[in-house]
Amino acid sequence: MRKLALGSIQFYRYAISPLMASHCRFYPSCSCYAYEAIELHGVMHGGWLALRRLGRCHPWNPGGFDPVPPIQSSRSPSLVE
Repeated sequence: MRKLALGSIQFYRYAISPLMASHCRFYPSCSCYAYEAIELHGVMHGGWLALRRLGRCHPWNPGGFDPVPPIQSSRSPSLVE
C-alpha cells in the first residue's frame, strides 16, 4: 500500500506537476510533503497529514515553511535516568 501511494506521488511530481504552473505557497511543496509524510508516518497517518496540508493550501493562508512533524515517541520521559 505504501509503495502504491509513494509511486502515485512520484508519478504526479514527474509527469503532471511540470505541466502546471508553480503556485505552491509552502516549502516543501505539497507533493514533497505528502511523500515525506507517508514515508515517515505510514499511509494512514501520513495521508491524513497530507490531506490536512492540502486543506491549508488556499489564497488566504500565507504559507511558508511547514515541515512534516517528527514521529512522536510513545515512551513517557522518565524522571530518573
